[in-house]
Amino acid sequence: MGRKGDWACTGWDNGECTGTPYCPPRCPRFRDREAVPGLVRPQRPADVDALVEMYLGLDPSDRTMGLPPATETELRRWLGRFTEDGWSLVAEMGSTVVGHTGVTPGEAAAPHLVVFVADDAQGRGVGSELLRQLVAYAADHGHEALTLTVEADNTAAVTVYDNLGFDVVERFRGELEMRLSLDEPVVGRVQRPPAEWEG
Repeated sequence: MGRKGDWACTGWDNGECTGTPYCPPRCPRFRDREAVPGLVRPQRPADVDALVEMYLGLDPSDRTMGLPPATETELRRWLGRFTEDGWSLVAEMGSTVVGHTGVTPGEAAAPHLVVFVADDAQGRGVGSELLRQLVAYAADHGHEALTLTVEADNTAAVTVYDNLGFDVVERFRGELEMRLSLDEPVVGRVQRPPAEWEG
């Protein structure tokens, strides 16, 4: 170790952890609402098959505005956008990928984000943790803001985004465009080491 990106941490009792210069922007370890341990980390090329499997397993009602794509070929092409022109994170529990979030274009000041969670991991705080991780990583990448589009009647998602600090900047055809400035206090909060987390 000796450079940022050589991250290491051990054990699950991180109550006294204050972080090190080698930590990612937010501690990658978390526990869901059922106390199951998880890990959020940058997506690797080897994750594509697991992500395709996760996305193909989503209930059709989880698809919104045509995303994620419904076929394996379209999914692989769509996931390729994150490696070619963006970046993304995955959430794992055990050896299973249970969530994915990412942004495109990767060089934009205010890239567009997506976040999806496997059906059997929904309602357990995995999506919220992925979003907090995404905010921390986006600030670390030098982005100025994050944007997203969500269906206006998806009240659960809108509430999660609103609670994190996203503001509605435009309404059109039953959809909301939302934006989070990375100058907001939320960035400092999500980047704190585990011992200082407020939740």
